[in-house]
Amino acid sequence: MRRRSMGRVALGAVAALCAVVALPAQARAAGEPGPYAYEPTAKPVEGAVISTDAERLESGGTYRDSIEPGDKLFYRLELDAKSNAYVSATAVPVPGTKVAYADELKVTLQDRDGNSCNYNTARFGSAEFARPIGTYAHRTVEEDASCQAADTYFVLVERTGADTSSSEPWELEIRHLTEPRVKAGGATAAPENWPSSSPAPPGGGPRERRGGTSFFSAPGLGQGEWQDRIKPGETLFYKVPVDWGQQLFASADLGSAAGEGYVSNALTMALYNPARGLVDSATDVSYDGRQKSSVLDPLPPVAYENRFDSSDSVNGMRFPGWYYLRVSLSPQVEKEFGPRALGLSLRLNIEDGKGKGAPAYVGPAGEFQVTDEDLSAAESGQSTSAAARSATMRLVGASGIGAGTVLVLGLGVWTLVARRRAAAGPRPAGPGGGLGAGPGGGPGADPAHDSEAPARYGPPAARQATRP
Repeated sequence: MRRRSMGRVALGAVAALCAVVALPAQARAAGEPGPYAYEPTAKPVEGAVISTDAERLESGGTYRDSIEPGDKLFYRLELDAKSNAYVSATAVPVPGTKVAYADELKVTLQDRDGNSCNYNTARFGSAEFARPIGTYAHRTVEEDASCQAADTYFVLVERTGADTSSSEPWELEIRHLTEPRVKAGGATAAPENWPSSSPAPPGGGPRERRGGTSFFSAPGLGQGEWQDRIKPGETLFYKVPVDWGQQLFASADLGSAAGEGYVSNALTMALYNPARGLVDSATDVSYDGRQKSSVLDPLPPVAYENRFDSSDSVNGMRFPGWYYLRVSLSPQVEKEFGPRALGLSLRLNIEDGKGKGAPAYVGPAGEFQVTDEDLSAAESGQSTSAAARSATMRLVGASGIGAGTVLVLGLGVWTLVARRRAAAGPRPAGPGGGLGAGPGGGPGADPAHDSEAPARYGPPAARQATRP
C-alpha cells in the first residue's frame, strides 16, 4: 500500500513539474497571435443584435469580438449606484484594407429605457489608412445626472462608414473597468485654466525603447527622449505613468529619409487614458522626406474634477495610471521612400504642477493609480506582456522548486521505509502480515485480496450510477 502511494506521489510530482515547465511555451504561443498583440486572457464574447440577448461583461474583464460594416452589437452591464464605470472598444482592421475619412467606431452606454448615458466616437479622419482605433463610454457618478441607479445597462458598439471601404470585419478588443467613488466633499467643478507653455526639452540624452503593437504589449516610458524605428504601415504603442497633479507633454519626431516624394497625413499620434478612452489626437503630419514633428496640445494636470468638463481632452485626464501613446505611419510612405523603417523619437515631459493630490477613494483604486512597480516598469521599459511573462516564470520557478522538493522527499521516504522493513526481516504470516499478504500488499499481493477492491468501492458503472 505504501509503495503504491509513494509511487503515485513521485509520479504526480514529476507530472506537476512537467506541467509548469510547459507554461512558458504556451504563454509564448498565445502571446502575439497577429500584428496587434491581444491580451492572452481576453475572453471570447458575441455581441447581440438585440439587447435582450446581450452577454454580460464583468468588471476588470477583457473580451474579444468582431464587427462588420453596419453592425450594432449589444453587451450587458450590471452597475451599482456608487462606482464610475467604463467600457472601451478598440477596433483592429486588417492591415492594408481600405478605410475612409468617416469610417467610425461608436461606443454608447444606455439605460434600460434606451436613453444614452454617454457616448464617444473614433474615426480615421484625414489619415485614411488601416490602424487600430478606439474609444470608450462611461457612467460618472454625480448629483442630478442620469443613469445613477443600480441597475442593468447596455453597451452598444456600432460601425459605420463609406460604401467604398473594405467589407472585412474589424476585430474588437473590449475592456470593462470600474472606478470607486470618492468620499463626500470633493470638487464638483471643472478647472478653468492650467499651465500651457511648453517645457524645456527633456535632458539626459536619447535612450532606445522598442514600441509594442497594442495596449497589452506597450512598453513603459518615463520622462525623457526615447528612440525607436517605425515601418510604413506600422502602429506602435507606448505607456506613460501619470499621477495626480502631474501634467503630460508629448511629441513624436519622424526622422528624415533618402529620396524625394510626398505623403499627406503620413504620421498620426493619439493619447488614451488608463480606461483606454481617447483623450486627444495630434494634428496629422505630412511627410516629404525631411524630419517632421507631431505635438499633442497641452493637457491639464491629472485631476478628479477634470471629469466635469465637456471637452474630451480635459475630461479624459480624470484619473492617474498608465496613459497610452499610439503612433502610426502610413503604408503610402513605402511607395515614396521604400520599405525601410524610419527613425522615431518620442519626447516626454511629466511636470509636477500645482494640481491637487489624490482624492479619498472609497475602496481600492485598482488600475487608477501609479504604484512604485509602475515607476519601475517605466524606467526599465517593461510592458504588461513582459510583466505577465515574468510572473509566469516566477510561478514556474516556485512550482518547480516545490515539485522537485516533493519528488526528492517522496523518494527519500520511500527508500527509508524499504530499508527499515528489510532490516526488520520477514513478518509472521496472517491477516495484514508481510508484504505479500493482506489487502494492498503491493507487488505479489494475494489476488483474492485485490479482488475485494470492487466490493468496497463499487464497480465503475455503479459509481457512475450514484452520481446525481
